[in-house]
Amino acid sequence: MMKLYFSLFLLGLVVLFTGCVNINQSAGNSSSDNLSNTSINSNVSDISPVFVVSKVEVIHFHGTHQCYSCITVGQYAEETVNTYFADWLKSGGISFAHINGDLPENRELVMKYGVTSASLWIGVYDDKGFHKEENVNVWYKISNKEDYMNYLKGVLEKKLQGA
Repeated sequence: MMKLYFSLFLLGLVVLFTGCVNINQSAGNSSSDNLSNTSINSNVSDISPVFVVSKVEVIHFHGTHQCYSCITVGQYAEETVNTYFADWLKSGGISFAHINGDLPENRELVMKYGVTSASLWIGVYDDKGFHKEENVNVWYKISNKEDYMNYLKGVLEKKLQGA
């Protein structure tokens, strides 16, 4: 009986995440120079150098068909940026976008970020160049909107400060 419940649970997970992994699968095979950019280290210590940040991009990449989790990640991210960073949005210091990675017109941006599935990416332009980071922790926080928004707010505040 437990095997049946477990099998049904696994089947439910497969169905839930079916639309989440089809974003431009060929993007990972590109040898574009943009893919050589390194990600920002998420384990930055307090003694790390601070860089002058000119812009932060928050991008929710998704496919044409989105599951509940994919939609929620994007909606909460957009609400976080609009709620806590309105002045930054107006000044152009931060931007937010929902990007359908399945569409040919978005191929260049998908390749720039190295996107392979539905995801939330943060791109930072500073005095050292462009750095990108996929934030996977947001997926674990979608069951609690307030926790999600507070978490992402903290991440973005650090990025804007150059940390």
